[in-house]
Amino acid sequence: MSTIRLKWNLSTPYTFYAFFLGMLFLNAQKPMLSKWQEGFLDIHHINTGRGDAAFMVFPDGTTLLVDAGDMSETHPRTTSSRNAPLVPNNSKSAPQWIVDYIDQFRPKNQKRQLDYALITHYHDDHFGEVDSLRSIAKEGYQLTGIMVVGMLIPIKKLIDRGFHFPIDLKDSEVQSEERFTSDKYGMIPTLKEYWKYIDVQSSATGLENEALKVGHTDQIVLKNDSIGYPSFLVRNIASNGTIWTGENTNTYSLFTQGEYPGENPLSNCIRIDYGKFNYFTGGDISGVNRMGQMDFNSVESHIAPIVGPVDVATLNHHGNRDSQNPYYVRAIRPRVWIQQNWTADHPGEEVLRRITSKELYPGDRDIFSTVMLQGAKDVIGGRLNQYRSQEGHIVVRVYDEGDKYDVFILNDKSEEREILAKHGPYTAR
Repeated sequence: MSTIRLKWNLSTPYTFYAFFLGMLFLNAQKPMLSKWQEGFLDIHHINTGRGDAAFMVFPDGTTLLVDAGDMSETHPRTTSSRNAPLVPNNSKSAPQWIVDYIDQFRPKNQKRQLDYALITHYHDDHFGEVDSLRSIAKEGYQLTGIMVVGMLIPIKKLIDRGFHFPIDLKDSEVQSEERFTSDKYGMIPTLKEYWKYIDVQSSATGLENEALKVGHTDQIVLKNDSIGYPSFLVRNIASNGTIWTGENTNTYSLFTQGEYPGENPLSNCIRIDYGKFNYFTGGDISGVNRMGQMDFNSVESHIAPIVGPVDVATLNHHGNRDSQNPYYVRAIRPRVWIQQNWTADHPGEEVLRRITSKELYPGDRDIFSTVMLQGAKDVIGGRLNQYRSQEGHIVVRVYDEGDKYDVFILNDKSEEREILAKHGPYTAR
């Protein structure tokens, strides 16, 4: 097959004018996601290459940002082929790109603010990490991740997992422990700046900061009550290893004070319901032990019967091989899996086996990933064809009062973020 190559001669004004009009026409044909409108639940899984971020617009226009990953550019892992590049380009930092994305898709008839921001847990790919390159606010603290977001667009209520359970992160002895201060974790240095940010913004802008209230549906609520969407709610499922029982606001805890299991099992988990539609996201919880066996004492196993079947779920821990145990997969059995990742470790090939297994649950399921690096492709091989999309921002748009939803893939290499693909409509179950 021969390839036709066009050679433009722009030396004449007429040819240049025709070329200019042609480029305008091509740009005008880019399919763009239509604006949010009342009654839509939009869930945008934003890919920056530096960690998780999901921007949500509720049916009444209330906004929520879940996580603002901002891994340090000074780590060798960040610039290696093992990790994703910063996208769409390096003219902005990851949190600056998150705000740029929010400004494009937020409701234009609402005040420019985030009604809620939720940090699932204190790891760099979820809330940021300080380093020598970070800018410093006039108040003297370093800016990264969610703090940059909050400096660029006001946050009304910032929800995290708190600091006092199962260990007191503000205790001086805890803060001196190497596991929290080393480059590998970097939690305490970043948390100190994070707490300074909260103190300053609480006084300056009225920022509210709360720990997630497990079992509650009255913490993240619709702000425009007059519109009325009684079938919509956000249920807090787990935080700090404290699990909702499924009745009233009763809870039980997997951990005791002083017992630190690592940061991932302490992740905040929420379920969003809108009519028949259900969505679950659980940060970095896991369900497979270090020996590769299903762990019935894990957070995944404990919340599985409480969460129950959902239409859409994000892969816990980015699809790392310690997540999505068989019991959990069978219990929540989503129609759509969404993988938010940034490294060739994601997903584990055995995780892909579990979430696609018809033995664990019958029926169709579609898998979408924000990025798929070559190292993962080399390992997964033929199973890659089980993905409907392997790169791009992933938008779930729910409509018809929760009866229907579509999945859009937006170009994460472009600042315009045009539509690359549309999947659906799906019928909520």
